[in-house]
Amino acid sequence: MLKVNEIFYSIQGESTWAGCPCVFVRLTGCNLRCSWCDTTYSYDEGKLMSVEEILREVESYSCDLVEITGGEPLLQQETSALAEALFKQKKTVLIETNGSQDINAVNPEWCIRIVDLKGPSSGCENEINWENLGNLSSRDEIKFVIADRNDYEWAREVLQKHGLAGRQKVLFSPVADQISPAQLAQWILDDRLAVRFQLQLHKIVWQDERGR
Repeated sequence: MLKVNEIFYSIQGESTWAGCPCVFVRLTGCNLRCSWCDTTYSYDEGKLMSVEEILREVESYSCDLVEITGGEPLLQQETSALAEALFKQKKTVLIETNGSQDINAVNPEWCIRIVDLKGPSSGCENEINWENLGNLSSRDEIKFVIADRNDYEWAREVLQKHGLAGRQKVLFSPVADQISPAQLAQWILDDRLAVRFQLQLHKIVWQDERGR
């Protein structure tokens, strides 16, 4: 059984899959409290569902792209079973994780793991599981959420230290209402960083409407 906060069908707003129709399975519970979290309702709210029940609801949307998110999906032991079941149904499975948990809890053959690396402004910088960087597959993605210049310089240093730019799909995303998207884009261009700038498309389209 998994504790599920919500299941909904929307446009993928982030990652290299941005713009694609996607079914989201948001699981309940998170071990972090990021300062700019926009899904605090997922900390506790939810209902228990079996893998089979989740599969039936996902299948009702007739969509081949599915994201398991949270909260923090890797806190629940059955997340791996859900990813495997979706993979066996020939779904493309994305798992978005906050970077504090061991990503090898889920077989990389079953999914694409989108790993957040929490910068200083999040208040959770010390919770990063750095061993994950050695366990990334070529399909996995890394996301930095940037709120200010300090976050940006920290992210740039991480890229250089670990040789990530050009080796992994790296995403830089501005925190809404805290930094100008144009400012972040200009910093990336000035430093010739080999990263992908992204905006949260779902927020542009639907603002903060829940289930979108």
